[in-house]
Amino acid sequence: MKVKKYVAPTMPEAMNQVRKELGKDAVILHSRTIQKGGFLGLFRKTNIEVVAAVDPELNANHLPVSTPIEKKPLSSSIVDQTEAINARASNEWQRELQELKTLMEHQTASPTYYPEPIQATFEHLMEQEMSHTLAKTIVHPLLERYYTAKGPVSTSQCMEWIGEVLEDRLLHHQFGGIDYSKQFVHVVGPTGVGKTTTIAKIAAQAVLKHRKSVAFITTDTYRIAAIEQLKTYAKILNVPIEVAYSVHDYYEARQKLQQYDLVLVDTAGRNFRDPQYVKELQKVVDFKEDIQTFLVLSCTSKVKDMNDIYEQFSAIPIKQLIFTKVDETSQFGGVIDLIIKHKLGIAYLTNGQNVPDDIIEASRDILINQIVGERLNERSSS
Repeated sequence: MKVKKYVAPTMPEAMNQVRKELGKDAVILHSRTIQKGGFLGLFRKTNIEVVAAVDPELNANHLPVSTPIEKKPLSSSIVDQTEAINARASNEWQRELQELKTLMEHQTASPTYYPEPIQATFEHLMEQEMSHTLAKTIVHPLLERYYTAKGPVSTSQCMEWIGEVLEDRLLHHQFGGIDYSKQFVHVVGPTGVGKTTTIAKIAAQAVLKHRKSVAFITTDTYRIAAIEQLKTYAKILNVPIEVAYSVHDYYEARQKLQQYDLVLVDTAGRNFRDPQYVKELQKVVDFKEDIQTFLVLSCTSKVKDMNDIYEQFSAIPIKQLIFTKVDETSQFGGVIDLIIKHKLGIAYLTNGQNVPDDIIEASRDILINQIVGERLNERSSS
């Protein structure tokens, strides 16, 4: 029996050391969290200490052909050390041993593997289409909690921890709807995401809930149907609408509507991959400091497409995002990815076509619940 101690910053790194030196048939006899380094008691770093063992005879088949295998009699000191460690084993120790053995079995198949309940949360984040990099940074803080917890840790407990980590990561992101600090609000985005319907919902809330005077300007002159749709909403809400075919029309419309509390500007939806689109938009619409601009994205879009859309519109000062079609998907990892990567906030989430009902002001808790809430509910009911 060959017994050796390994120290590494993380459990996966320690497991890689064990597997590299002792082979995949090695078993973990003991592991613990230790503090290492530092100066005068400060700046100490947390490390994982693992004691592993392997039987050279059992491991012979897994060693490289070029490695000679020499059978040696077991020394009495190693035998005594192994027996002493086994004598101190408890039920908790056995549970940890089994988990770490499972971890080693997965090392070849998966480059990222954690203790079972943490691995389940990591895989859930990946199923939510969160990037591998962000999922790792969110899961990593759970390891210290797991190895210092008193008693077994369940998957539902790990999911609650994930919620706390996300809450901290999103602490400085701005959530919530328009604050009426700016009179003119522009809504931009690619075609097909539901900009016009979203504008109607925001207008309806402003009129019915906040008692604001509202008006519309549309620059979406590429589609007659879009103009007629917004005119229909304007008629229902009894608010004025101006159509701007040029920069001159846009400025005239703004002058006409100066007395209104809120003027919502609907912009043309075009192919976001066409660089000329944003340039043309800037020619027609005035994106100065006296306005706010919201970028509308669909939750059903691919994560890469959402990032590409934002990059294309980044030349415009975007205040917050609006996500539509929340009811058409169960995967929100891409949304988290996008707003953390670009330090963005979310104003609204829309979940249907009904005006004015299917829109809610976004919040940190609502977004986090989309990621972990359903999983927690499943666990609690089982």
